[in-house]
Amino acid sequence: MFPKIIKLILAVLTIAFSVFQFIEGAIGNGIFLLLLAGMFILLYYKNEFIILAFFQLRKQNFEGTLKWLNRISSPEKNLVRKQQGYYNYLHGIILSQTNLTKAEKYFKKSLELGLAMDTDLAMANLSLSGIYMQKRRKREATLLLNKAKKLDTQGVLSGQIKQMQQQMKRI
Repeated sequence: MFPKIIKLILAVLTIAFSVFQFIEGAIGNGIFLLLLAGMFILLYYKNEFIILAFFQLRKQNFEGTLKWLNRISSPEKNLVRKQQGYYNYLHGIILSQTNLTKAEKYFKKSLELGLAMDTDLAMANLSLSGIYMQKRRKREATLLLNKAKKLDTQGVLSGQIKQMQQQMKRI
């Protein structure tokens, strides 16, 4: 993993060399170098290890997800703010299987740092609501559940939200 400043420097140098190639008449090389610079810029905003961790999570491979997340050294320094949010979000999902106290800490931090998609924010709020419900903190769980309901505009989590509301009534 390259530090984010090196990714930007590589992007600028690649764009400069691309312009040189256009001036020299090598249009194909210039286009290829622009695409390569676009890749460096994309990797500045989307960390490659977080993308690979999401692929592992999609396969329900929690050990693989944790392996890719552990490859990120000093996330506060090497990741952009939203990437730090997703880093903590993924740790929260993994730890929600075993340790609810640590998972709560990671979900809170991910919500504090921010996530790019409303569905991810809704999922983090829903997971945190479930943790609070298991800890018998009904008022906080209800607030987070309502926030998750507002954020889930596409209805992806509507079934889980309804199930959580039914469980909330039993408490």
